[in-house]
Amino acid sequence: MPDNMPSDCANRAATEPAFSLYTADEKRRRDASPWTLVQGVLAPLQFVVFLVSTALVWRYLSTGTGAEVATASVVIKTLVLYTIMITGSIWERDVFGQYLFARPFFWEDVFSMLVLALHTAYLAAVMFALLPVTEQLYLALVAYLAYVINAGQFLWKFRLARRQSAAAEQQAVRA
Repeated sequence: MPDNMPSDCANRAATEPAFSLYTADEKRRRDASPWTLVQGVLAPLQFVVFLVSTALVWRYLSTGTGAEVATASVVIKTLVLYTIMITGSIWERDVFGQYLFARPFFWEDVFSMLVLALHTAYLAAVMFALLPVTEQLYLALVAYLAYVINAGQFLWKFRLARRQSAAAEQQAVRA
């Protein structure tokens, strides 16, 4: 919580329905969905693939060696991204009743479309040789920057959900 936010605002933000990430039914569906675990496994896996790929891309851009392995790593990262997006859409349907743009994750999904578009543009550039390898890998880095921003959005929502769950548990104990 920011230092300048009064504690009663933080408590209200964590407990009022207007700030609630999940309704009680959505939380129950989230906890029951097998796709919650799938997302919990794929998200850190994607981050590890991202870190390795970023290192390989930087290695190529700084030394001029390893173009093939850097390219392959970005393709793998993109395939993992597609996988997490598809399974995330199924999760969203299980929890919120729609595949994308559910109320709590609307802006994350909007930004995810940009991330997908950039990664797909990279694949097109590679498959159809639309750009030289160096420019392809710069495009990959732009896609990676968008991915980092999008991952931050989801981590913030994850943290918000944990805080709201903790606040709900404290209210239940007091009641």
